[in-house]
Amino acid sequence: MRSLAPGIKLITSFSRDSWYRFFILLLTFVFYTTYHLSRKPISIIKLHRNCSNVIHPADLNITDNDTWCDWAPFDQNNYQNLFGVLDNCFLVAYAIGMFFSGIFGERLPLRYYLSSGMILSGIFTALFGLGFYWQIHSLWYYCLVQALNGLVQTTGWPAVVACVGNWFGKGKRGFIMGIWNSHTSVGNILGSLIAGVYVSSAWGLSFIVPGIIIAAAGVICFLFLVESNVEQEPLLRNSSSIEEIFSANTSTAVETVEDHTEAISFCGALRIPGVVEFSLCLLFAKLVSYTFLYWLPLYIANVAHFDPKKAGDLSTLFDVGGIVGGILAGLISDYSGGRATTCCAMLIIAAPMVSQTFFSFFLSLLRLRAKCMLLWCGALVNGPYALITTAVSADLGTHECLRGNSRALSTVTAIIDGTGSIGAAVGPLLAGLISPTGWNNVFYMLIAADVLACLVRLKADVYYYFCIIAINIYNIIK
Repeated sequence: MRSLAPGIKLITSFSRDSWYRFFILLLTFVFYTTYHLSRKPISIIKLHRNCSNVIHPADLNITDNDTWCDWAPFDQNNYQNLFGVLDNCFLVAYAIGMFFSGIFGERLPLRYYLSSGMILSGIFTALFGLGFYWQIHSLWYYCLVQALNGLVQTTGWPAVVACVGNWFGKGKRGFIMGIWNSHTSVGNILGSLIAGVYVSSAWGLSFIVPGIIIAAAGVICFLFLVESNVEQEPLLRNSSSIEEIFSANTSTAVETVEDHTEAISFCGALRIPGVVEFSLCLLFAKLVSYTFLYWLPLYIANVAHFDPKKAGDLSTLFDVGGIVGGILAGLISDYSGGRATTCCAMLIIAAPMVSQTFFSFFLSLLRLRAKCMLLWCGALVNGPYALITTAVSADLGTHECLRGNSRALSTVTAIIDGTGSIGAAVGPLLAGLISPTGWNNVFYMLIAADVLACLVRLKADVYYYFCIIAINIYNIIK
């Protein structure tokens, strides 16, 4: 009797439900990769040409600056401030919109909500690039497009986290979501590569191509996304092994069934134990992470005296460390059973590492040691951030106090990530205001934010245990 090929044996060893889980994990990974892919071009077009080597027309009246050959209104010496305005238009709109995004996400089918958000995001991303072909030189046009894009981009995170949470149990959720969360860095890398191809020739395509990609992904989402398994509620089921996560003795549904459970309100989500504390913790953690994201290349260039390309290449190691940190944090929290403890431990270790003395010392040493330092620091800074936005959000959205109500995950995720996005907007802004007074003061701000993130979480735990002790004493006296 002929035996089956090893590959076929492997495929048939998994149930149909297992393949659906893998398929959903892969789809949501690709979907949120395209979200970040479409956000990245704005940082690439900030690169300016050396206009001193460009011959300008004789009839062109130019001012005495090095950027006259660039696109107006970004052809003046204040172009960095103008690009900063564009960044803040997106980040502020994103932070505000995130609080409302989860509310809509709980009341609308995730497939419709996510696919429409991706298509709209593709439209607004492409509109930014079309400004090149339409010869638009108004700052207000680009600010408006960025703000609208920031609003529709809020559809992504609550929807994909809710969808993944609907398919995977809690037992290994931290590890699975730690790996899955690498879509952020993958999207940033792909966005940089795609935008870099066109930035010197026709920068409009740096936006139009990513816009087409995310819009196409939105169509795929509408055609193929299965929101949840209708035969069970895996949100509240505890899985103890990888095999149980990707395999379950249940039939797989291809269609979603209408859920008649009433969606949780915004205030109701805030009353879930841990939501407020982890939201504030993420605010400070994301402040640190996004400050490094926007300012680390410039700092490396100034302190280590690298050219811009080398500084940019070296700074990407911080993001690579973030991938490792997210997976490590998820793995540790799964086996220890303590998400909050894992976050606090990483934040405590990270606090002394985000100091001017530590960074300048390692950057002055051999290149290998500097790379190891950036990897380690990226893991400790981004590890808690990744854990809170994924596994912790999914856990809180399926808290036992909800008594099986599965329509809270999107709102809880939006509240936590929306609060964190405030820190993401404030951090780079404060760094820009503080940096002229010296890099030391910027790092003091980062250390303070790291300590505050830890204290917010620790204070909540101390308050919880105090309440437990008080209740026990009351019961004894009674």
